[in-house]
Amino acid sequence: MSVLENIAGELKGLDIVDKLWFLARKYQNKVVFSTSFGIEDQVVTDLIFANQIPIKVFTLETGRLFPETYYVWNRTLESYQQPIHAYYPQTDLVQELVNTKGPNSFYESVDNRKECCHIRKIEPLKRALAGNEIWITGIRAEQSINREGMYDLEWDEGNQLIKFHPLFNWSLEEVRQYIATNNIVYNTLHDKGFPSIGCAPCTRAVQPGEDFRAGRWWWEDQSKKECGLHATVVKG
Repeated sequence: MSVLENIAGELKGLDIVDKLWFLARKYQNKVVFSTSFGIEDQVVTDLIFANQIPIKVFTLETGRLFPETYYVWNRTLESYQQPIHAYYPQTDLVQELVNTKGPNSFYESVDNRKECCHIRKIEPLKRALAGNEIWITGIRAEQSINREGMYDLEWDEGNQLIKFHPLFNWSLEEVRQYIATNNIVYNTLHDKGFPSIGCAPCTRAVQPGEDFRAGRWWWEDQSKKECGLHATVVKG
């Protein structure tokens, strides 16, 4: 039986809070949760902080976030009085990119966009995950075509750790209901047609009938709409 199968068996039958507590106890200081302050992430943050679960919460500060995102970040700190650790891109890499290609090179090609994502998100993420064994995310199965083949518990080959998605089987309505019931601060851009909120220059509102991630890197082909944060290889 694989490690994933063992953990899946141990988590079976537990409610969402008990699952998080189980992982926190089993892996102690090697469990982290990444938040981008989207509506799903605010649910997971509340589950962790409101229940005093010893899981480190971190975010990637790309330097290109929406003002609304910073507002939610600050309000979340005020609400829970718990730390959210920020990981920034390396200054020299950002300076070299902007000096060489300008501040908006990501519009010019997929390669340029991926380069920017790597500098501002992927490299800082590697540092945030280093030395950990469990990475918790706010991913839900219905969020995009690329994620439908995923599972709530996965092996991330690239980062050499296990990923757990506690809201994997939740619907958007369940997420919104939790937010409303518990009076949790959330990004108001969600009410303006932004189901997925990333860097401001790379995110727009989604029009009626469009795919969930149509607002992310909208100038690119639909099949390329992942930045690499969740490029997971699943192993049983």
